[in-house]
Amino acid sequence: MNKDGPHKMCRRCGKHSYHTSKKTCATCGFGKTAKLRTYSWQNKHSSGGRKR
Repeated sequence: MNKDGPHKMCRRCGKHSYHTSKKTCATCGFGKTAKLRTYSWQNKHSSGGRKR
C-alpha cells in the first residue's frame, strides 16, 4: 500500500472507489463484473407498515 491509500478514481463510475491492488471498484463493481453492482438493500422501500 502506498501513501495515497488503496483507492483511486474509477474509470467507469468516476468515484474514488477503485481498489488498486484488488483491481475492483467498490461502488460499481468495475473489474469484477460487466454489469453494474446493485443490491436490493441499497434502495429504501416504502412497502410494509401502516400508512396514514
